[in-house]
Amino acid sequence: SENNYKTYRSELTTFLHWCFDVVAMSPMAVMRKDMSRYVDYCLNPPVDLIGYFNVAQFKQDKQQDLRVPNPAWRPFVGKKRQGQLQAYTLSDNALKTKIAVLSSFYAYLMSEEYCERNPAQLWLNHSRFASNPQYQRQNLEDENSLAFTELQWSYVMTTVTALAEEFPEIHQRSLFLISLIYSCYLRISDVSARAGYSPVMSQFRQNPQTGIWSFHIPLSKGGKKRSVSISKALLAALVTYRRYLGLADFPLQDETHPLFVRHRAAGRGRDVGLLNANLGIRQIRDEIQQLINLAADNAHNDGFIADAQQMRKLTAHNIRHTGITHDININRRPLSHVQADAGHESIDTTSQYLHTSLIERHESGYNKPLDHLQGIV
Repeated sequence: SENNYKTYRSELTTFLHWCFDVVAMSPMAVMRKDMSRYVDYCLNPPVDLIGYFNVAQFKQDKQQDLRVPNPAWRPFVGKKRQGQLQAYTLSDNALKTKIAVLSSFYAYLMSEEYCERNPAQLWLNHSRFASNPQYQRQNLEDENSLAFTELQWSYVMTTVTALAEEFPEIHQRSLFLISLIYSCYLRISDVSARAGYSPVMSQFRQNPQTGIWSFHIPLSKGGKKRSVSISKALLAALVTYRRYLGLADFPLQDETHPLFVRHRAAGRGRDVGLLNANLGIRQIRDEIQQLINLAADNAHNDGFIADAQQMRKLTAHNIRHTGITHDININRRPLSHVQADAGHESIDTTSQYLHTSLIERHESGYNKPLDHLQGIV
């Protein structure tokens, strides 16, 4: 609605002003402790930013027929009583609205792969509001929201493998795409074409000393490059995929063959008319979502109805989270190794994956004994 739009715009204007002009910090770098600083700022804002009557953030310039900023607008509104200005106060409801808006903002940034964390939600989870049942339910849902369980992921891989065998002309690409994203915790932007970046086969490189292969990302959305280790299983999948494409088993150092070629020529954009061109972000997301839905259908048909319902809520980006979660909790890779491969700035971000799903945690707890030596002594 228009009112919701205005609320979001006003709150984000205030937050971005604080980031850029008050603390000189990128919103991408904001942590939970920084969000606490922002809350303190909102509780006690500069006097110049407090108004005592509601005005629109923008107004219409009739002469130019344009909407322009309203210089009388203030992000914080105080109260008057009997003509006297009152000390500014921020109610709990108003504070929760601010944090809810920022949480939605960061959820969007995470879905667009611009950042790895939601500092607003983290602050809320550790605040006095966390005792509210509404937020307790949200926390329980969040615990299951990032990754596929082992069972769910097995259905994804089994489904795509079967499709690759039955329809190789379509789904050999699908199988390697999903295997690569899962094994190397890649973002969709790491394997799709965009302005200034088009992934090619030579990004698979072999160390001349050890003979071990890795996958190189020259430019991620965060502006960083990184090298990701690859497993023997993924290397075997690469060989299978390249043989299907009619290529040599392993990429050459200067090979420019696209990583994922289109099944039909592009109809628009910079690659219009080209067949031998990489897929874009939208095409990859749509293809993976279809595969997840097919896997969910198979799980549902086998009686795993709750798993199927949860799978349909997950997206291509959750495959990255699944690879990280499984490597830490199942494959027991060192946190520092996973951090480097995932491209996390801080090991604290990687440490957030030190958990299994709620279902798996309850299953492991259900089978633990009270006396490990019962019947022996």
